[in-house]
Amino acid sequence: MPETAEILNGQLERITYANEESGYSVFKIAVRDNPDLVTAVGYSAGHMPGEELEFSGEWTVHPKFGPQFLFSSCKSLLPATAEGIKRYLGSGLIKGVGPKMAERIVGEFGERTLDVLDESPDDLLDIKGISQKLLDSIKQCWEMQKEVRSVMIFLQSNGVSPNFAAKIFAEYGQETIQVVKENPYRLASDIFGIGFLSADKVAMNMGAELSSPMRLDAGVQYVMSELTGEGHVYAPREVLAARAAELLGVGQEMTDGAISRSSAEMLLAAENILPDGADGPVEAIYLPAYYVAESKSASMLARIAKRDAVTELNDLVNETAAIDTESAVAWVRDSMGIDLAENQAEALTMALGSKALIITGGPGTGKTTLIRAITGILEARGLRILMAAPTGRAAKRMSEATGHDARTIHRMLEFNGRTGFARTPDNNLNCDLLIVDEASMIDVLLLFHLLRAVPEEAKLILVGDIHQLPSVGPGNVLKDLIASGAIPVAELNEIFRQAKESSIIVNAHRVNSGLTPVEPSGNGLHDFYFVQLEEPEKCVEMILTLVRERIPARFGLNPATDIQVLTPMHKGTLGASNLNSVLQRELNPGGGAAIERGGRVFRTGDKVMQIRNNYDKDVYNGDIGFINRVDPEAGLITVDIDGRPIQYEAMDFDELVHAYAVSIHKSQGSEYPAVVIPLHTQHYVLLQRNLLYTGITRGRELVVIVGTKRAVAIAVKNDDTRRRYTYLGERLRKIAGAGG
Repeated sequence: MPETAEILNGQLERITYANEESGYSVFKIAVRDNPDLVTAVGYSAGHMPGEELEFSGEWTVHPKFGPQFLFSSCKSLLPATAEGIKRYLGSGLIKGVGPKMAERIVGEFGERTLDVLDESPDDLLDIKGISQKLLDSIKQCWEMQKEVRSVMIFLQSNGVSPNFAAKIFAEYGQETIQVVKENPYRLASDIFGIGFLSADKVAMNMGAELSSPMRLDAGVQYVMSELTGEGHVYAPREVLAARAAELLGVGQEMTDGAISRSSAEMLLAAENILPDGADGPVEAIYLPAYYVAESKSASMLARIAKRDAVTELNDLVNETAAIDTESAVAWVRDSMGIDLAENQAEALTMALGSKALIITGGPGTGKTTLIRAITGILEARGLRILMAAPTGRAAKRMSEATGHDARTIHRMLEFNGRTGFARTPDNNLNCDLLIVDEASMIDVLLLFHLLRAVPEEAKLILVGDIHQLPSVGPGNVLKDLIASGAIPVAELNEIFRQAKESSIIVNAHRVNSGLTPVEPSGNGLHDFYFVQLEEPEKCVEMILTLVRERIPARFGLNPATDIQVLTPMHKGTLGASNLNSVLQRELNPGGGAAIERGGRVFRTGDKVMQIRNNYDKDVYNGDIGFINRVDPEAGLITVDIDGRPIQYEAMDFDELVHAYAVSIHKSQGSEYPAVVIPLHTQHYVLLQRNLLYTGITRGRELVVIVGTKRAVAIAVKNDDTRRRYTYLGERLRKIAGAGG
């Protein structure tokens, strides 16, 4: 960037592109005395059409797109023209004022509109459609905006966009400026959407030094959070110090000192451990919550596993004789009409004789049948049984498959965003047996809260498939527990005859065994197809044709509700972002009410996904729903998620993304009638066996892979899944070996 940057002023006409994670944006700007819109590119998010913006940067020429203004900073100014004011007011800034109402107001007052709002807001009663009630709401919102504007001026002068300024003000109120001046790095931890890099930019603008202890401490804590977000429960000290040094642009000795300071202040936790396969002791650094979760979970599981299950079970049912396998299998056959295979009968014996048990196996191996048998016997003996799963969709599937009510773990534990989990050791679950399905999705923090709520006398059964992708959150819980050897494991590996008739199940097991999936032979409809295409653009066209035409026509499935596109990654031609854009345009072109935010258009009928846990709304990361109402005037969207209407205001929109295509990671715990999976060498870095296996097992009636045979072969051969730093298994083994 040149020493003396150029200044460009103009009105934001539209947002061509906006990356939600990085903030990188492409704007079309109307500049005075320039008949053509100017392209401005740089990092700044949260702006609204109609805003007057002041950019600082330089002119460049893109080889494909031509002249562009590359900006290093972007500051929002109040709009000066009537058109700009109209778009500004109608952008969702004030609840109750949408585009139509903004047009009426500006049509009456023109360029004086903002002055009227400031000085004589009662004049708005002359506008058709503005009642006293609406006026009171407008006045209240505008007064808040005036307060926000003073904060906004301060924040924008330090590189914060208007949308984030409003969020920051909502969090800190009148103390915003004081809080940010004292510690700008709080923004990264307190405000969703503001990462460390944005907070660091604010701090640098305010004069912070590269080597300031506040910056170094915040930096190592941020990097530890990033590592946790990548699935690690802890990080070796040298790994954390090196990565933080690279991010902060300082020497590793400085970040090592920051780790020591943060540990002394209990903002990080440190412990010397000896992981399996390590050459010697490792100093593990944790975020405190995850250290507590991992260490306490190991202790609780060891206590559960060591109890005398048979004695306690007989005490529960007021009988002295244990339930023997032979009579149990006969009872299941005669009373439930279920013939158990040999390994299922063995697993049933383990379930009746263990306080804690893990049941694992792939699709078609009879996990659900076994659960039905276990619950049938123990319910007949009078035991109270609870069932749960990590997601709403997984819980619904569990209920349908077993005939027993199942809830999400969060709902079962009565989680509240303000007060946390209501079910604790002092208020534990009312059950004698707890069965949790899709246990591969449970991260270490959720495991901790789950175990705390299990009554001392209760049995615990975890059911899952260790060959699927690990949890989105930190840890590799199911795999670690199995590896510990401290908890009995019933592995179901026989594919039943009915399942062998499904090419989906057969191919899932082939992939899991390192073999390439095969298409069924013969004429007629099948449940597994591979479409060979080399060009990514051709793959996109084929996916669109499959979803819009071929699958609905041949299988009678609804494109929106029955067919899910699952892709390995977010970026690229075959990434979720581009596929969502294409599929939305073709499947839901709109014409009715719509709201635009950050380059994305939300329309009635759109398929969307929640991308963060929102405990106040009782919706969670990965929940999928459909927009059933868009109110541009009020700036509101209503989404139907599992039959519940969830309302989103403008500041919540960044919690939603379109879900015509989602990542395979996000599909865990879900099952769809049909899935279409693009698999291309463009996805090379993510082509892994467990990813392909997970994608295939999401399809219930139909799986179609679109892409290259080479990409499939790479995925099948690549069983070297990235290791996660976790010590749960070793902890559990050591505690159990020491007698709990």
